[in-house]
Amino acid sequence: MSSFVTEVLASSGKLEKDDLACKISKLSRKVEETKEEVTDMINKKYIEFIPSMEGAEELLDQVESVSKDIDLLKSCIENEVQQNLHDAVTEYAKLKQQLEKNTAVIDLLQHLQEFDTAVEEYHRALQEKNYVVAAKQHGKARASVNALKAWKDTELPVVRALSSEITIQRENLIYHLGEEWQKLAVWKLPSTKTELTSVKSFLKTALHLNRGGSKGDESVPHALLPSILQALSIQGELHKKIKLFGQVLFKYMLKPLIIFPSLVVEVSSQPEQGAVLSLQCTETKADHPDPSQVYTKVLTVLKTLHEQLFDVSIDEKKVSEILGDLIWKEMSECIIRECLVHSIPANSSQLAEYSEVIKQTEDFESSLKEMGYLAGDSTDLLKYARNVNCHFASKKCQDVIVAARKLMASEMHNTVKITPEYKLSIPKLPSPSGGEKERKESCKKSAHYDQQSLENEKQLSPNTMCLPLCRISESVQQLMDLAIQTLSEAVGSSPQCAVQLFYTVRNIFHLFYDVVPTYHKDNFLKLPHLAAIQHNNCMFIAHHLLTLGFQFKPHLPLKDGVAYFVDLVPGFRRLGAQCFVAQMNVQKAEMLERLSTARNFSNLDDEDNYSVASKAIRQVIHQLRRLGKVWQDVLPVNIYCKSIGTLLNTAISELINKIMMLEILATWGRALSCCRMRFIVQP
Repeated sequence: MSSFVTEVLASSGKLEKDDLACKISKLSRKVEETKEEVTDMINKKYIEFIPSMEGAEELLDQVESVSKDIDLLKSCIENEVQQNLHDAVTEYAKLKQQLEKNTAVIDLLQHLQEFDTAVEEYHRALQEKNYVVAAKQHGKARASVNALKAWKDTELPVVRALSSEITIQRENLIYHLGEEWQKLAVWKLPSTKTELTSVKSFLKTALHLNRGGSKGDESVPHALLPSILQALSIQGELHKKIKLFGQVLFKYMLKPLIIFPSLVVEVSSQPEQGAVLSLQCTETKADHPDPSQVYTKVLTVLKTLHEQLFDVSIDEKKVSEILGDLIWKEMSECIIRECLVHSIPANSSQLAEYSEVIKQTEDFESSLKEMGYLAGDSTDLLKYARNVNCHFASKKCQDVIVAARKLMASEMHNTVKITPEYKLSIPKLPSPSGGEKERKESCKKSAHYDQQSLENEKQLSPNTMCLPLCRISESVQQLMDLAIQTLSEAVGSSPQCAVQLFYTVRNIFHLFYDVVPTYHKDNFLKLPHLAAIQHNNCMFIAHHLLTLGFQFKPHLPLKDGVAYFVDLVPGFRRLGAQCFVAQMNVQKAEMLERLSTARNFSNLDDEDNYSVASKAIRQVIHQLRRLGKVWQDVLPVNIYCKSIGTLLNTAISELINKIMMLEILATWGRALSCCRMRFIVQP
């Protein structure tokens, strides 16, 4: 083992010695090579320096020579070439300007050529009655003139002449189109001096429709009607013509047919020439037109116009649609105002029959849509017809208020006697919601209670809650009947209509409260009879308002908490009392004024004083007698006794006060006895 290690160490030392020798030899060679290169470099630097320097000087001389040549060339460019370049640019600008002028002249000549060509084609088409081509060529000529006006030289006389010419030719084309239009629709109208207020004033109205000439007229093309309408559209005159035609059509034909039931339209066809629409008169007793008749007459006119004149499309839009847009609003308002308003039922039982009118209105609008006169799904006309419940309520409320107003403004002296047995004539109302079983149980309970009632139980008088015997105005009785009738209408109506009618009845009584005292104010103060009647009227209304609302409450769709009519009762009682108290005050004032002329009943021994006092007392007695006759048959007995007693008490109190004021009672003895006897004995 030791011998092996020794061998390894010996071999490693030997290898290191061999490597060092090799490295030293390599370094020696590199040193020699470096010495040779340094020597060559030194030789080149110092031996070849002078030739390199001479070559550099030669190159410097060449650079200076080239620089001088560059300066000469630059000077030449600045002096000669730049001047030539400026001249070239100036010449180029002149050439460009001349080119622009030449181009403008060419464009001007081109527009003039287009104008001339368009005008020639326009005249040729106009002679051939090819109005569409004429209108298009006129448009091209106008475009050429407008293009000429866009140039700077717009002041040229030729441009002004062309503008004048194109205007003249436009007016010429419109004139020819107007003549052709007049041939298509020839009106025969009433005289301008005639007042259009009756049926007879419209009997001369007629419209002759010509679709485009007869067969004998070969100069008239077959498609003349579309050509005329298309040309009018191109010139922007179609809307004006249709608008004027629609105004005349509505004023002299459609509106009279809607307003007057006796007017009908007659259509007579003429072979190869068209049709004639004329108005004729028929006998009828109707005051207002029926919707179905109105729709039929209007459709007859519009259908004939559609077949003969307006079944033409212009720019994807029918001429009938243009006419419909212009006249529909005014025509539908007229139909509503003159026809549908009057067709609204007068009572709720006829509302079911009104569905026929709604269907007729729907068919009417459908026919108009098919012909193109009407666009859209729903119009004001159809909405009005479908909203019949609301219109019925409004009309009914208006009629009720008008009738109530007439009754309030009528004379009050026409009276009727009211007895304790009087009851309002309320029609039989449908039974409120509830099962038959509940009603039977209610009847059983009431029968059970009747069996348990005592025989000797005290009963109220049948007249306990009744009005006493008195007289009221006939108009007030009619007013109350009107209110009951209106409430009965509300029972069978729709909820919205019922609520509206209910509040209309309340408005009737509010109106009575405000109108009657003002309208009859002077009569209430001057006439005791009317004051007593007004007192009874107010008490009569107040008495029935107590129970009127509860009689209709189960049948009206009103919310809980509504006061119905009970809240009006105190106001009417107060109104009647105030009116009668005011009359009592007037009577008291008259009575005291008469007694004031008795000279305080002093010195009755004197014949004149006695005569004056006696006259005053007789006047008071006459006044009381007159009031007794006036009020005895009008006022209830208790009110009559209280009022006469109050006035009599006033007179006696005044007499006693004046007598007590006398200083010497003896001078008044004879007159006192006489007056006392008269006052007591005479009624």
